[in-house]
Amino acid sequence: MTVLDDWITAACAEVGLDRAEVPVPAVLDLARDVAHQVVRPGAPVTAYLLGLAVGRGADPADAAARLSALAADWPVGLDAELADPTS
Repeated sequence: MTVLDDWITAACAEVGLDRAEVPVPAVLDLARDVAHQVVRPGAPVTAYLLGLAVGRGADPADAAARLSALAADWPVGLDAELADPTS
């Protein structure tokens, strides 16, 4: 096991989730897509949005794919300060 695996297992136990229901590769891919194609701070926020959508009944794979596609189509060349309100 890796540190990430250990963390996910412990975090799931802490909040009462079944580790087998966590689509780790899909979440990591989505976070990568948003961080690289939109803005880095958008990655954890988008992962949270994915969790909310799934909690409300969305299919995890479909929601992640739709958000990744949105990130892939996001316009490039935006002013970094406008795209990243934390800078």
